[in-house]
Amino acid sequence: MKAADIRNLSVEEIKAKLAEEQANYDSLKLTNAVSPVGNPIGIRDLRRTIARLNTVLNEKQS
Repeated sequence: MKAADIRNLSVEEIKAKLAEEQANYDSLKLTNAVSPVGNPIGIRDLRRTIARLNTVLNEKQS
């Protein structure tokens, strides 16, 4: 998800998307710990998306 797309969302939508992405990330990390996932780049992409969501959320709240 691009930062420009995230900026178009409301604060509530960003918080919901952040919770969803964090759950996906936790699930993927657990799956990877048990057995390696087919696409480990997905872990990095989720982590970066979470960082983008947090950044835009902090910008909107201040």
